[in-house]
Amino acid sequence: MKESLDRQHRLEGDINISEKRVKWQKENLNEDTFSVLKEDEKYFLKQSLSTPCLNVLKGAYGPYIEDLQGRKYLDFHGNNVHQVGFANKFVIDAIKRQLDELSFCTRRYTNRTVVEFAKKLSGLAPGNLNKVLFAPGGAEAVSMAIKLARVYTKRYKIISMWDSFHGATLDTISVGGETVFRQDIGPLMTGVEHVPPPDSYRRFMDIGKPEEWEILWAKYIEYILEKEGDVAAVLSEPVRSTPYVPSKQYWRIIRDACDKHGALLIFDEITHALGRTGRWFTCQNYDVNPDILCVGKGLGGGIFPIAGIIADEKLDVAGRTALDHFTHEKSPVGAAAGLATIKYIEENNLLEHVRNLGKLALKKMNRMLERHMLIGSVSGIGLLLGIEIVRDKKSMEPGLDEAEEIMYRCLSKGLSFKLTMGNILTLTPALVITEEQLMTAFKIIDESIAEVEGG
Repeated sequence: MKESLDRQHRLEGDINISEKRVKWQKENLNEDTFSVLKEDEKYFLKQSLSTPCLNVLKGAYGPYIEDLQGRKYLDFHGNNVHQVGFANKFVIDAIKRQLDELSFCTRRYTNRTVVEFAKKLSGLAPGNLNKVLFAPGGAEAVSMAIKLARVYTKRYKIISMWDSFHGATLDTISVGGETVFRQDIGPLMTGVEHVPPPDSYRRFMDIGKPEEWEILWAKYIEYILEKEGDVAAVLSEPVRSTPYVPSKQYWRIIRDACDKHGALLIFDEITHALGRTGRWFTCQNYDVNPDILCVGKGLGGGIFPIAGIIADEKLDVAGRTALDHFTHEKSPVGAAAGLATIKYIEENNLLEHVRNLGKLALKKMNRMLERHMLIGSVSGIGLLLGIEIVRDKKSMEPGLDEAEEIMYRCLSKGLSFKLTMGNILTLTPALVITEEQLMTAFKIIDESIAEVEGG
């Protein structure tokens, strides 16, 4: 049972109960680093995705992180907060100015900065997404979206995807679909229906062509909406962070089905919004507008924790309900960070930069796909990129050990990223990365894959 569970957790991502991690640490970390790691382990509760930790940081700037031993790594993970790079001076200066003017806004009051921020976000968002609520983190944003959908529709059921991640609170792991968060936590929130994600490469039944596969599951969602008749919302990332990049038709079918059966469409863009896919919001690549858009992570410039929802103005019906009651709901400092982040993206033309680098990255990955027997598929949109490692291209057996070995070899060469689904190299660099830095990262990946293929 334990062996089966450990394998299931490995199918989620790179976790810290790994012999390869221990081996990497012994070969790369010094006594000073280990002493800090031991102190961390002494005072923090253990959990599989953090403590015991991998390494100790002393710096983070631009697209790089730096460890206690002075080694720099291009960070192609960054918890997806580093759209404008770490320690962005433009954002830091805006935060400092706001701290001197107004550092906190108590409940029942508002402030000019947060109103300006809400106005800016609603102006950038598509369609009638003109109403905003802020929260300290992404999980709270998803929670608010679920509550608003229930209030508006007078229904409580949610359709969401297996393998998805929407946060680590009890309600968000209920709608999420990853074992490592759900195991031994139940009973979970009722009324959640899970459906397969639009993963056209890894089809678990031999039905149809790859391009037909995702449409099958879009129509399955439509079928559930019709049969249940009382679903409040469909909740999903428009592009899964592995990444699965569905077609425009997939989301058009689901949008139309939601409209037909009275359900809302909630897009969780917490990891991608503000430019990662080359548009302000991922849904703008699909010409499909949700009823509620969840944003976060990079919203605070990689410095201040702030998230929120941007909702269709028709949903402003909860005036007698507390959708949230968060202490930092109208944080002037968080709003200043958000405004500076948006302004920096605008003034540095980062959206076009991301689109151009994304095209180069896809070309590079497709050439690697042809050359490497361990690469089963590649995918990406903008600077949300994925390379799936398999043991055999025909059987598509996930290369869990191989992917982990590649990851640690890359880390030793100065490139940090995470694994998703246990075998997908998920690459999400800072949007300020240069073409030269991007090509350096792919050179490291290329070399590391070749080394593992060579035994």
